[in-house]
Amino acid sequence: MAGDKVKLLGFWGSRFTLRVKWALSIKEIEYEYVEEDLPNKSPMLLQYNPVYKKIPILVHNGKPILESLVILEYIDETWKNHPLLPEDPFERATSRFWAKFVDDKCVPTIFQTFSSTSDLKDKAAKETRENLKTLESSLNPHKPFFGGEKLGFMDITVAWLGIWAQMVEKIVDVILLDDKDTPLLNAWFRYVLDLPVIKDNIPPLDRLLAHNKDFHDQLIATNS
Repeated sequence: MAGDKVKLLGFWGSRFTLRVKWALSIKEIEYEYVEEDLPNKSPMLLQYNPVYKKIPILVHNGKPILESLVILEYIDETWKNHPLLPEDPFERATSRFWAKFVDDKCVPTIFQTFSSTSDLKDKAAKETRENLKTLESSLNPHKPFFGGEKLGFMDITVAWLGIWAQMVEKIVDVILLDDKDTPLLNAWFRYVLDLPVIKDNIPPLDRLLAHNKDFHDQLIATNS
C-alpha cells in the first residue's frame, strides 16, 4: 500500500527469514532489510521482540509482527494482491495444518539428523524420511504447487526444506530426499527452488554450506 513503511529484521542464513523474503517478493512489497548479528542482538530487535528475542521481525508502520507463519498470514491479509492462502476456508485450514506439520514434525527431526551422531542420527533420519513421505501425500500430482495452480503459502512454508536437505546431505552424509522414496516431493523442490522469485532470494549455496558446516561443528563439539 502506498506510503507504508515496511522493515524486515532477519539473518541472511535463517530459513524463517527466507520465508518472509519470499512472501514480500511474491507480493512485490518494497521493504528495508536489516541484517541482525544474532550473537549480539541489536537494541531494535530487543525492543520489537522482548519476549522471544529472535528473528524474523516484520515492522509495518512501526508495529512489529513476530513468528514467520504469523508474518506470512499478516502479509497476505494486509496486501491483497497475489493471494498466498486459498480463498476456500477448508483449503485455508488445510494449508495451516500442513504448515504446522512442517514446523512441528519435519523441523525437529531434520535438526536432530543434522546435529546427532551414530545411532541417534540414523533414527532421526528414518523419522525425517517418514515425515517427508507424509508431507508428499499432501501434494496433488496434477498441480504444480501445494495450493494448486499458483505459488502460495504452503510452497513458501515448505520450500526451504529442499535447501536444508542439501546441507544435511553434504555435511553429515545423509540423504533425506531422493527420486526413489519421495519422487513427487523431490521434483516439486527442483521446480519451485528454480522459480526466479524464489531462487533470487536464496543465499549462495556455498556460503550457506560453509555457515552450516561451522554450525554443525559447534553443535558436535558442544554435545561431545
